[in-house]
Amino acid sequence: MSLQEIAKYAKIKGLNLVGTGDFTHPLWLNEIREVLFPDGNNGLLKPTVDSPVRFMLQTEVSTIFDYNGESKKVHHVILTPSLENVDQINESLKHFGDLSSDGRPILDCSAPQLVEEVMSISTDNMVFPAHVWTPWFSIFGAFSGFDTVEDCYQDMTKHIHALETGLSSDPTMNWRLSKLDRYGLVSNSDCHSFWPWRIGREANVFELSKFTYKEITSAISTNDPARFKFTIETDPAYGKYHWTGHRNCKLSMAPSEARKLGNNCPICRRKLTKGVEQRIEELADRPLGYKREDVPKFMRLLPLSEIIAAVIGSAAPSTQAVWKPYNALIEKFSDEYSVLIDASLEEMALVVGPTIAQAIIRVRDGTVKVTPGYDGVYGQLDLGIESLPVRDNASIFTKVQQRSMSDYW
Repeated sequence: MSLQEIAKYAKIKGLNLVGTGDFTHPLWLNEIREVLFPDGNNGLLKPTVDSPVRFMLQTEVSTIFDYNGESKKVHHVILTPSLENVDQINESLKHFGDLSSDGRPILDCSAPQLVEEVMSISTDNMVFPAHVWTPWFSIFGAFSGFDTVEDCYQDMTKHIHALETGLSSDPTMNWRLSKLDRYGLVSNSDCHSFWPWRIGREANVFELSKFTYKEITSAISTNDPARFKFTIETDPAYGKYHWTGHRNCKLSMAPSEARKLGNNCPICRRKLTKGVEQRIEELADRPLGYKREDVPKFMRLLPLSEIIAAVIGSAAPSTQAVWKPYNALIEKFSDEYSVLIDASLEEMALVVGPTIAQAIIRVRDGTVKVTPGYDGVYGQLDLGIESLPVRDNASIFTKVQQRSMSDYW
C-alpha cells in the first residue's frame, strides 16, 4: 500500500481524484511529502510518476467524548488544500491524542471541539462525519451516536455541509430524513488496499469549470447538481451493516423481524447488532421510496472483479481466473468505470464472452439481488445466472480473446 500503487490502480479503476488518507500520521505524512507535490495552485497534489490521478489532502479521525452522561464515538473526515494547513492541524490535534498511534487517531475531544480547532486554522478546511450510519463510531450509530447533526456538533454545526453515506446506506435511505436535506451526500469508501475491488467501490462524480480543491468542496457544500452530478454507490445491502443480526450466530433479519424479537438474538439471547436499515427506520419522517429531485443523482454499481468472481464461482477476486477477463476488459475499454457504465453488451461479449457481459449489464440495470450484509459480514451477490466452471470459462475466454484481439488490431 503506497501512494504510487494507489495512483496506478486508481487510474485502472477510472478515478482521477483520490484522498491521501492519514495525513495526521507522521510516517505517512513523510511519504506524502516525498511522493506528491502541488499541482500548481489548485489545492491538489500530483504524484512524482506520470499519472492523470490527483490527490486531495485528507484524513479520518475518531473522537470519543461524553454527552449527557453517555459515551459518544464518532469518526470524522477532514479535507484541506495545503501541506501548510496539514502541519497546523496536526500541531493542534496532537494535544488531544497520539497521532502516531494509528492512521485514524483517537482524539480525546468532542466533535464541536474538533471542528473548532480545524476551522480556526482555515475556513478552506472541510469537516464532515464519516460513514454516518454504521452501528459503531458514527454520528447516527445505534450504539454510540446521536439522533441529529445538531446534537453532535452543537454550535459548530454551521461548518458541517456534507455527510458520508457509507457502504450500508445510499441517498434514497438518507432522503427519508427531512432534517438531512441541507447536507450534501458524499460517497467514499475506505479502500483498505490498492486492489480494484477495494479502491473506488463508491465515488463522487463532478463536472467542474476548474479542477480545483475549492471548486470540489464548493460543489459539495452547496449540493449543486449542476457541478456535483451524481454518486456511485454499492447496493447498500452489500455493506457490512445493512441488516440487523449476529455474525457469531450466522443470523440476520429485516427491521420488522428484529423488532418482533425485541432486538434480542433468539439463539444466544444477547442484543442483536442493529443494522443501518433499522436505525434509519427509527429516525425517518418520510415514507420508504421518497425521492428528491433537486439534488445530485446516484447509480448503483459493484466492483468488476467481484462480478467476474461471482460468474465463475471463484472464492476470491484475486485469482488469475478473475484477473484474465478483468485485464482484457481494461485493455479494451481503458478503465473499470468505462466497463461498468458505458461498454455495450455486444462489445464486452466479444472480449469475455456473453455470461460475464450479461452479468455486468445486470449490475448496471439493477436487476441483480444482494443478500444483505450484517454485523460486519459483507452482503452476497446473486447474479441470477449459473456460475461458469473456472476451466470452461478460461477456455471460452481464450477463444473470444483471440477473435476479438485480431479484430481489434
